[in-house]
Amino acid sequence: MTAEHRHIRSFVLRQGRVSNAQQRAHETLLPAHGIPYAPQLIDLDTIYGRSAPKILEIGFGMGETTATIATAHPENDYLGIEVHTPGVGSLLKEIGERNLANVRIVQHDAVEVLQHMIAPGTLDGAHIFFPDPWPKKRHHKRRLIQQPLVALLASRLKPGAYLHSATDWQEYAEQILDVFAHEPLLKNTANGFAPRPDYRPQTKFETRGLKLGHGVWDIIFRHV
Repeated sequence: MTAEHRHIRSFVLRQGRVSNAQQRAHETLLPAHGIPYAPQLIDLDTIYGRSAPKILEIGFGMGETTATIATAHPENDYLGIEVHTPGVGSLLKEIGERNLANVRIVQHDAVEVLQHMIAPGTLDGAHIFFPDPWPKKRHHKRRLIQQPLVALLASRLKPGAYLHSATDWQEYAEQILDVFAHEPLLKNTANGFAPRPDYRPQTKFETRGLKLGHGVWDIIFRHV
């Protein structure tokens, strides 16, 4: 088996149905707002045409939160990584409808993007919101947030940059907190879990869960 086939990816591909609107957005808007994967470093200031804070998001799902944050913070540039075509198409549709100039997408494995395209010490922040919790114990090894990824991601942050994750699974939240705490380049911004910051919008799903008594945990660390 080759090294390529042994590579552990940051996702499990579970392709859902792509709607006609998502497909149209994917075909028409990805050339303008997508960055093709290539194993070479990219200059983010050149891509966005300006010098501004650069925030990475891994696994943006259907992109609603990403689009909402980018709309509220035009002073920042956002780079979303997602493998699933329905989500990429959905975010591209939002980009078109909102006329967003500060969002770009890489449709590829986040580990390879971080390894080969993002230079060390270039990011001002990183978001990992509601990653798949893989609740069954035998599937925990599939979880995105584990020590090797966090170490790699931390190396791409500038000093003072932040790493923010949120989850509605308490056991996963405790694991994330522990993994972040064991990364030497990161320091917690709170005494344990952090309050939800204003820049992270509360999703409809989250609001419904909170009304039912479900918890949501934010974990926010900074690069030392």
